[in-house]
Order: sequence, then C-alpha cells, then structure tokens
Amino acid sequence: MTDAEDPAPDPDVPEREVEALTAPREGVPPVITTDAALRDAAEAIAGGTGPVAVDAERASGYRYGQRAYLVQLRREGSGTHLVDPIAVRDLAPLSAALAGTEWVLHAASQDLPCLREIGLAPDSLFDTELAGRLLGRPRVGLAALLEEVLGFSLAKEHSAADWSTRPLPEPWLRYAALDVELLVELRDALEAELDESGKLGWAHEEFEAARLAPPAAPRVDPWRRTSGLHKVRKPRQLAVVRSLWERRDDIARRRDTSPGRVLPDAALLAAALATVPGQRTELAALPAYSGRGAKRHLSDWQGAVDVALALPDSALPPSSLPADGPPPPRSWADRDPAAAARLAAARAVVTELAEERTMPVENLLPPDLLRRICWTPPELDAEPLREALLAGGARRWQVEQVLEPLLAALRDPASVPRDVPVAVETGGATVVS
Repeated sequence: MTDAEDPAPDPDVPEREVEALTAPREGVPPVITTDAALRDAAEAIAGGTGPVAVDAERASGYRYGQRAYLVQLRREGSGTHLVDPIAVRDLAPLSAALAGTEWVLHAASQDLPCLREIGLAPDSLFDTELAGRLLGRPRVGLAALLEEVLGFSLAKEHSAADWSTRPLPEPWLRYAALDVELLVELRDALEAELDESGKLGWAHEEFEAARLAPPAAPRVDPWRRTSGLHKVRKPRQLAVVRSLWERRDDIARRRDTSPGRVLPDAALLAAALATVPGQRTELAALPAYSGRGAKRHLSDWQGAVDVALALPDSALPPSSLPADGPPPPRSWADRDPAAAARLAAARAVVTELAEERTMPVENLLPPDLLRRICWTPPELDAEPLREALLAGGARRWQVEQVLEPLLAALRDPASVPRDVPVAVETGGATVVS
C-alpha cells in the first residue's frame, strides 16, 4: 500500500492519546508460497465472518509495471494471511473463498488494478480513504485515519520498499501485516460516521463506482510525461526524446526494471537539448551519459538518437497534442467571456455546496466535468443538465446535490455572489483562492 502524504495536524485541535501499533495481535504470519498453504488459507478465510481487509504491495520505482508482489488479507475468525503471488501463481482457491464478501481497502484505486491482474476482484467494496474524504477529514492517509479515528499510530517506514525482494525481511512483513490489522475496525467506525452524517448512501455509490471502474485507457504519447519536457520546444528535439523513451521502455520491460533506473529522464532531455540541426549528437560527449548505467546501453541510446535525427520532417511529433476538452481556464476570458463567467459562477456555487457538506470540492463534482459543462453547456434545463452530468461520470448523489444550484448559476452567472473562496486547480491539485 502507498499511503498518501497528509498535511500536518491542526495545532488548534487537542491531541488524543495515541497507542503505537508495533506488532500484529497474533504475530507475523508465515508467507504463503505453496499451493497447499494457499488452500489452507482460503479455507480459513471462507470460514471467517464479516468483511475482509485486503492490501497489496508493489515494487514501484524498482520493477517494470505495477504488479503485486505481496497480498495481505485479514478476516474475523481467520486471522491475517500474507500471500506471495509470485510463488503461488494460481490464486483461484483464494478467489473462491472471497466470493460474496465485502473487501475493505484503503485507496482502492491504487490496489485494485494489480489485484485484478492476479485474478482477484471484489464483489463488494468499502474504501476507507474515500470514506475519509466524504467525511471531510483533512488527513485521509491510513496512518492518519487510524490515529484520529481509532487512536493507534502506524509506522510507514517501508511503504517505498522494493517488495520484489526475496526473501522479504521480517520487519517488512510486520509492516505489511499491520496494514490490514485494524482496517475492518476502521471501516466500522467510518461507516458509523457516514451513517450519522447522512452520507452512507453517497459512500456506497462511490465504492461501487470504484469497484466497477474500467482499466485506465493507454496514454496517447506516454513519452510526453517525461519530467522536464516543457524545456524541449523543437519537433526534432521532441523526436529525440520520443526515440530514447521508447528504446528505454523496451529495455526496461525486458529487464523487468523501472525505466528510470535504466536511464533517468534528465538524460533524455540532455540528449534532446544538445541536438543541433544537421549535426550528429554524440552522446558519449555528454556528462549525462558518462555514468556506468548510461554507458551499459550507450549503443542503444546512440542508435535511438540517430533514428530520430534521420526522420523526415513529416514524421516529427507535433509540439503538443490536440486538446481533449476545453482549453485552460486562464484563456477563457479572451476566447469566450460568457464561458468564463459561467465557470466563475459554477465554481463559486460548487465550492459553497462542498463546504456545506464538509467535503473536498473534487469529491462533490470532478473539476474536469465542471469545466466541460461550462465550456459547452447542454440545454439549460434540469433534465438535459442531469443527463450531461451523468454522461460525464457524475454519481447520482452528486447530481442530486448540485443540479438546481448549478443550473441557476449557468443560467444567470451574474446572480451568483462571489464572496466565497473558490476552489481552483493548480498543477493537478485543488486549492482554494
């Protein structure tokens, strides 16, 4: 599990007594590495009661892809089980034992893809991170929620470890077991809070949407996510980055290692920025390629650059991809003042609604959907707007909360008071201005 970084606690809120959670109640169980041990664990889980706490550990930053290298499960009456999905490839007995149970995960969207990859998928889901967000808790990482809700502190020192390591060190296994130790208890406490606040139905819709979310579509031109690419302007230089990225990705896949460990993004940029029209870029002369790691595949890197330099102009990548959706909001006032007015009013309305419901703006309505609605609004009546929101991915509970106020704002932006701080997106994060 990768625990999101949370803001510091509010100094004005009195601290409650916290007990350190240092070891599982029944000790650290042995790692399941054989079919026979898996069948025994599956039988124990099937004989347990209530929800099943589930977690997975990956080796992000060390291995290629996002496969699971350890799966942790805990259920009342069954205890905790640590499964090595590398050693035990057929997890069908475990999948059968979990059929019909509710899974409890923290930040389910992070773990469900790698769990599905090994044949495990929930029939029902409770996401403790999503629950925390809907309740408006300022810190929703697992450690923060366990501390604030249940009064236990949880160390996270191994969250970025290389979980492909074998054998896994005992301290890592202890950490992994603790991630599911109190997850069901946390679920029960958060469910009670959701019920008391009238948000339990909303949460069920969110959990089901997370459970049924389709796999992410492949990115168009994934090489454009190279760190620092904004420094590269010319199409020929972009072609160098693309060619090197693709060669690096192929090597990383074959070696089953993180692309950044094969060649850092900075080296891709260095080669591109050193490109001069009509001249061959000699990578061996660049400091970024003087290290042992870069030299290991120097002929591959030079070959990739040479391919990019030989491309005809017609095969060079464009400076940017065609926009999918509205332009950046900062340009709206010049391009479409009416749309800019709609967006300002809609943001103010949704921000105020989110504050009244004590939750982040993005959990009340996705910012991208709000922008699309404001840039190209449907017919400004209740049903067309409802259909547009649902088609854009809004949950039914979200539509019920925002429909009428949003419709009024879109019809008459000038009528919306602007004395409420407005949530806007900056660099991928939502902030209040």
